[in-house]
Amino acid sequence: MQHRHVILSGCSGGGKSTLLAELARRGHATVPEPGRRIVAEELRGEGRALPWVDLAAFARRAIALADRDRAQLPDTPGPVFFDRGLVDAAVALEHATGQPAAQTLRTRARFHDRVFLAPPWPEIHHPDPERRQDLQEGIREYHRLRAACQSLGYTPIILPKADVAARADLVLAHLA
Repeated sequence: MQHRHVILSGCSGGGKSTLLAELARRGHATVPEPGRRIVAEELRGEGRALPWVDLAAFARRAIALADRDRAQLPDTPGPVFFDRGLVDAAVALEHATGQPAAQTLRTRARFHDRVFLAPPWPEIHHPDPERRQDLQEGIREYHRLRAACQSLGYTPIILPKADVAARADLVLAHLA
């Protein structure tokens, strides 16, 4: 299972969701970002688990949602691409509370050894109601995620600042 589950991670506003949509368009199984789903739900409700209100509560909800996403996946051949997900949520929890991501992840199945990281890309970074993080915080997050991936034993593959088709081609070539 873990070899089929592939993480797209990196800087907020770096083009991960656009890449996920391109991979889905090409017929690959995809899982949308837990964080955006949580923020949308929280904005309709009380808003207590928003990342800019209570990062630890947000990260715990993201971990639970990412676990559910993974458990509910149908058994299909080929890779399944995750927009952020479990590792990102564990790194956010570590940032918020100091609880090591390795401790959070120790009982969970690993993902594919290669993690595809979207680097900071100022030209396409645009905050919106669900992503209020400015570019500087996005850059700090990117460096945390890159370091965490390496310390967790994953190989980070930095995505080029290129059009989405070229990025998708690169991801699929690395997995071939």
